[in-house]
Amino acid sequence: MTVTVDAAGNLHGLYPGTDGAARTLLIGSHLDTVRDAGAYDGILGVVLAISLIESLEGHQLPFAIEVVGLSEEEGVRFGVPFIGSRALVGRLDEELLGLRDSKDVSVQEAILSYGLKPREIPAATVRDEVLAYLEFHIEQGPVLEHRNLPLGVVEAVAGQTRMELVFTGMANHAGTTPMTLRRDALVAAAEWALAVEQGAREIPGLVATVGVLEAKPGATNVIAGQCRATLDVRHAWDTARTEAVSAFLNSAAEIATRRSISLTSSTKLVQAATPMDSYLVHEVEVAVSKAGVTPHRMVSGAGHDAMILAEKVPSAMVFLRSPGGISHNPDESVLVNDVAKAIECGLHLLHQLAVSPKFQTRAHRA
Repeated sequence: MTVTVDAAGNLHGLYPGTDGAARTLLIGSHLDTVRDAGAYDGILGVVLAISLIESLEGHQLPFAIEVVGLSEEEGVRFGVPFIGSRALVGRLDEELLGLRDSKDVSVQEAILSYGLKPREIPAATVRDEVLAYLEFHIEQGPVLEHRNLPLGVVEAVAGQTRMELVFTGMANHAGTTPMTLRRDALVAAAEWALAVEQGAREIPGLVATVGVLEAKPGATNVIAGQCRATLDVRHAWDTARTEAVSAFLNSAAEIATRRSISLTSSTKLVQAATPMDSYLVHEVEVAVSKAGVTPHRMVSGAGHDAMILAEKVPSAMVFLRSPGGISHNPDESVLVNDVAKAIECGLHLLHQLAVSPKFQTRAHRA
């Protein structure tokens, strides 16, 4: 492959097609991961893409294949995910480049320190000749293991909303302030976290998480005067998600008022639910069947680069079973036989697309 790195740090490997045409299939995933993570989330999809090229044994298809290792998907350093794939769809703008990490380093400064040129980021945008994007990824959940299936066909990626709420009460002495006179911000936030859990249980398909409760001043003998809380809400249907978020905010307001606590909220991310391309989903199902696996369609509760690339090009995903449903954890794993099935499925898919005039003449999305 011809290897390049674009201005957003994405790693590209181009394997040419037979006729020298510019038509290209992207296959890849992300290179980064979260803190204290396992070895497979993201990077497995990049290695699988390379393995598919190896498995072709020099045979070329009527289109080029471009393996892409996306530089940043998890959002750990700068608080906003999908920096790598945003560059490919033209959404790595000045506002995002100005975001700063915990050491006050901006995205733009980080790109410069890596030896790249932010002004060249527009050149990273996918070309009109790109036919589709395909991503292999571990499921990061228990569904496939529960069904005893090595592979799953992703038909949509759930939409998600991420918010930050700040409950502000009054810090005071823990020993001298009567319980009836307290304005404890942490207790208010904790009550709200339980309300979020209860509300989410009542809506089929909804998941909601209060992942952070950060109390200040954070001393053993001081009532918390302020508590920062995060909210993560996901659902396959945007209407259900937005209605749930509204209900959770109303609940927070009610709790804050009742406890004489002030409340502010801010939205950090709103990502619409993203269906995968129906034609590609069907072709993936056929390829999964040819690999001897019963096709199972599923919705991804986790966000993936495919949901960003789908803004510009038809996209599809194949999930691999996650033993124990474990992800974002050092115990994250895959089964060797499942990886072999994924490669077999991928090869069937490549050969299906190679003889498909419908695929090779598909229009690029505006």
